[in-house]
Amino acid sequence: MTLPRWTTYPALAVIAVIFVTAIPRRTVSPHGDDARAAREAAGVGAPASTPTPPASKWKRVVVLGIDGLDPVILAAVIDRFPERMPNFRSLISEGSGLLTLGTSTPPQSPVAWSNFITGRRPGGHGIFDFIHRNPATYLFAPSTVAEAESGTIHLPGEWKFPTGGGGDSNRSGQAFWGILADHDVPADVYRMPINFPVEPGLGVSFPGMMTPALDSAYGEFTWYSTELGVGREINGGKIVEILERNGVIRTSLFGPPNAMKEGDPVERVPLDIYVTPERDAIAIAVSDSVLTLQPGEWSGFTTVTYSLLPAGLMDLSGIVRFYLRRIDPELELYASPINFDPYAPVEPVSQPEDASAELADAIGLYYTQGMSEEVAGLKTRVLTDAEFMQQSDLVFQERGRMLDYALDRYLAAGDGGFLFFYYSTVDLCCHMMWRHSDEEHPFHDHDLASESSSWWSGRPEGTWHDVIHDLYLQMDPVLGKIRERVGEDTLLIVMSDHGFAPYRRKFNLNSWLHEHGYLVLMDGNERELPADDPDHVDKLTFIDADWSKSRAYGIGFNGLYLNLAGRESQGIVQAEDVDALLAELEAELERIDDDGTRVVLSAELARDIYAGERVAEAPDIIVGYNSGYGNSDEATLGRISYEILADNRGGTFNGSHLMAPSVVPGVLITNGEVVLEDPRLEDLTVEILSQYGIEPTPGMVGRQVLQKPNQ
Repeated sequence: MTLPRWTTYPALAVIAVIFVTAIPRRTVSPHGDDARAAREAAGVGAPASTPTPPASKWKRVVVLGIDGLDPVILAAVIDRFPERMPNFRSLISEGSGLLTLGTSTPPQSPVAWSNFITGRRPGGHGIFDFIHRNPATYLFAPSTVAEAESGTIHLPGEWKFPTGGGGDSNRSGQAFWGILADHDVPADVYRMPINFPVEPGLGVSFPGMMTPALDSAYGEFTWYSTELGVGREINGGKIVEILERNGVIRTSLFGPPNAMKEGDPVERVPLDIYVTPERDAIAIAVSDSVLTLQPGEWSGFTTVTYSLLPAGLMDLSGIVRFYLRRIDPELELYASPINFDPYAPVEPVSQPEDASAELADAIGLYYTQGMSEEVAGLKTRVLTDAEFMQQSDLVFQERGRMLDYALDRYLAAGDGGFLFFYYSTVDLCCHMMWRHSDEEHPFHDHDLASESSSWWSGRPEGTWHDVIHDLYLQMDPVLGKIRERVGEDTLLIVMSDHGFAPYRRKFNLNSWLHEHGYLVLMDGNERELPADDPDHVDKLTFIDADWSKSRAYGIGFNGLYLNLAGRESQGIVQAEDVDALLAELEAELERIDDDGTRVVLSAELARDIYAGERVAEAPDIIVGYNSGYGNSDEATLGRISYEILADNRGGTFNGSHLMAPSVVPGVLITNGEVVLEDPRLEDLTVEILSQYGIEPTPGMVGRQVLQKPNQ
């Protein structure tokens, strides 16, 4: 998926923080590497020898959040590989079984995790999509952070001073671990999605999905190649042409836009590459580091520093890792997005703020950006499927070291309390690798799917055709480690925010609205020509609409908005016409047919399904797609492409969950006794509070899930 650059770098928030507080300084352990060695010698970061935690003041409750875990697929994997899924099997048999967990409407990660975090639904917490819209401009707006007015003071020469702010959380409702803290209950929260800016509790809190990188809102890779003519900007990254002279390549590593300079130029640092005479390895010199790599090798993270002002008055520290594909016949080198340095983050990537440095002391430098798996590299075909899975496995192994640290810290604390730990691998790898397991997918490649994946899966007979099942197999030892460490007396909950389904056909909502007369283009503009037409231009969006004639438009993955008078700046739909128009759109959308298959299962009206103080901000209709279908990336960003329906042949996700919630429910497995017949994400929030005798706060809509011991 291509996401908009509301700001290529969260400059309004970051620059404001820098000037209000102080320039970030790198936090150094008082004993440097000796501290890490001592931790390792003492077993910190490795599983403890005893599974019995100490007696504690507060009940111990542990939640393992596995993004994208699907109940149907999980059941199939357990049935196919019972001997490799002992921990899931035993937890299912000892507890309440394998249950479905109601997801959010729509079942998008920012929405679903906000339900879980707040115990509210979208009408209460105000997160309706990955992408919102500004009704004054019809332009994209961030969903999870608030927009703010900004300005600039122009200084002599090339310098300027940005003013304003922004970047505060756009979510209403207190995070449940903050409520626990109000009642003196400790809680550790690791990699919680939609937890940026980081919300504190009585423990440590780390953010996950939607945490920016230093270079951009989502992080952009760079691909360096000596191949002539490759240099260009692509979605999610840059391809840079490099020139080798006598075994030396001099180029740059790109960083954040410099909001202190006119034009916001992208800052860069020198990147020098030296090829060995034998041409079997390279040395990379960047900032104060020198790394050596052989073909096929990934580096660890190294620190880079960008100077926004002269004389070190404003230096920003980030971390980067490299991958060398080959040296001959062309040298090809990948550089990751520039992640926030956990020792000196521009904005805190933990609460307390020094917790990120303490974690780095224990496990080494780690990914801080929200979506660590390099999905953009595979979407753009810069990375191969195997290389993407290599990089994803680096994230998975890192997450394992983080889990060891989290369990050590949690079990060493005498107070007990709550622990949440999150895994992203199943979700993001299913998004990108689904086609290999789905022979009906238009992007399925039989030969590629038949290639061995044993080096990754650990199964001698494994192929990429089995990649989805193998991703689930990876999670069983994770569950086993948690069960062994926390003991039988701990309440354990395994949950997912949604399930998964194929994404075989792309629907363009804005093209459909245009064809049916709801979205009218200005005179002189026509719908895009087919992609293979030599005059094709792929930039036509609803910004080119004639708003004096347009009644509806789409923004985001599931949202449809009316061009409502008094709300949109150029709205024409009058209040007395709203009911009839909504009913018409609902009926027409649910009638869309693709060779006998319904494309849209549900076109739900926000006023019917949402309640709470934020309902007025919601899309007017939430379009729930059938399994196999989804809104195209083009439509998500307002494009009016030639085809309304097209095969999904690459360049985006090939598995998805951006559909009707009934298609992709989540998973609930627990050793507690579930008494609620239809548990939902927001119910788990209320249940967690209930475990500590805390009543739901105003605005929460969840219900208790588990049987109480005295009942």
